[in-house]
Amino acid sequence: MISRNRRTFLLQAAGLCAALASAGEALAAAPLVDESDPTAASLGYRAKAASVDTAKFPKYHAGERCANCRFYTGAAADAAGPCPMFAGKTVAADGWCNVYAPRA
Repeated sequence: MISRNRRTFLLQAAGLCAALASAGEALAAAPLVDESDPTAASLGYRAKAASVDTAKFPKYHAGERCANCRFYTGAAADAAGPCPMFAGKTVAADGWCNVYAPRA
């Protein structure tokens, strides 16, 4: 009887440790996209929309930024939020990339 309780305790303890370890990863904020990231570079991502090279990206117009793009899923008041173009990372709300599409 003692060995059964011990086995049950060890299994439950291991399960608890695994749950705590994965919860920590889930709660950690996604990293901010770096402009030198290969995907970011190919899409012309800039953390500050005002720094977009309009000669290289003539599609850019003043006032366009990630926060008012249809792909940005962060809250309006957030400094950064998720974007499906950069899976697992966040983009600056004041940023811009060549995939920009205004919200409807």
